[in-house]
Amino acid sequence: MKIAGAKVLLTGANGGIGRAFADELLRRGAGKVYLGVRNASGQTFPDDPRLEVVQLDVADAASISAAAAKASDVNILINNAGFAAFTGGIAAPSIDAARREMDVNYFGPLQLTRALKESPVFSSAGAIINIISFLGLATLPAAGTYSASKSAALALTRTLRAELKAKGTRVVAVLPVQVDTPMGAGLPEPRVKPAEVAAEALDALETGLEEVFPGHLSKEAAAGFKADPAAVQARLSQFVRPI
Repeated sequence: MKIAGAKVLLTGANGGIGRAFADELLRRGAGKVYLGVRNASGQTFPDDPRLEVVQLDVADAASISAAAAKASDVNILINNAGFAAFTGGIAAPSIDAARREMDVNYFGPLQLTRALKESPVFSSAGAIINIISFLGLATLPAAGTYSASKSAALALTRTLRAELKAKGTRVVAVLPVQVDTPMGAGLPEPRVKPAEVAAEALDALETGLEEVFPGHLSKEAAAGFKADPAAVQARLSQFVRPI
């Protein structure tokens, strides 16, 4: 599948990975890119007629419906918007952050995908790219509720891939480790660059890869998990927030 000429709806377009996706989509010749942002106030994007800013809060059903109606001609959906509270399950003062993580990281992509059922996304020319996290595979207890939301997102991605196979829709899971974005500012270095995430995600779509670990760090983590998942989980389980 080629990006050239494609019409794309990109969520979380104002974030680090979102900005990188917008740049890479334009570079590869996308015909139209709807930039889904929760708040467009004060946001600046490249001056390109192929870009259109769309108000989109993936945790709000009415906002999802309005954005899906406006971008009903898209054939590629990139579910990139995310939220991380970096809290444990019991250590957090309440479950409010955990609910927010599930709303943004799991229910948001599910509702937006369903809202686009009548669009070209659901066709042999269509595709969905879900930006997940390596923590969808292995749990970091210090960010336990985020890990849970990303595990749910990975399960959803694999479900969509199976359900949409008959329609020919491509469904790609992108599972980076720590990325150099404002949301990941507190994570250890080195970090994966947002441009690596965007480029390798689109490479995966164009070459037929279903699950991609962008950047050398993510590939190392994936290889370690494949060789000994219990060892990787045991190492991550050392990082626990005090109760």
